[in-house]
Amino acid sequence: MKTIIIEDEPRAARRLNNQLEKVDSTIEVQAILESISEAKDYLQTHSEIDLIFSDIELADGLSFEIYESFANLPPIIFTTA
Repeated sequence: MKTIIIEDEPRAARRLNNQLEKVDSTIEVQAILESISEAKDYLQTHSEIDLIFSDIELADGLSFEIYESFANLPPIIFTTA
């Protein structure tokens, strides 16, 4: 399963990535994206993602702004403290 993590705190992103590796070795984190603009750019050119793990509040705004820009996205699991 191809996934991405959208998280602006490196420690939280690493922790989630490590947990995913432990849970299921078939989960492939394709990218860890830190901002709304970075995530939008990535999603425009990578349509093969099966699942998104996303923080809600990023340094440059709310992640909902990302998802309003795309019609066909995979499921999203919101991860937040």
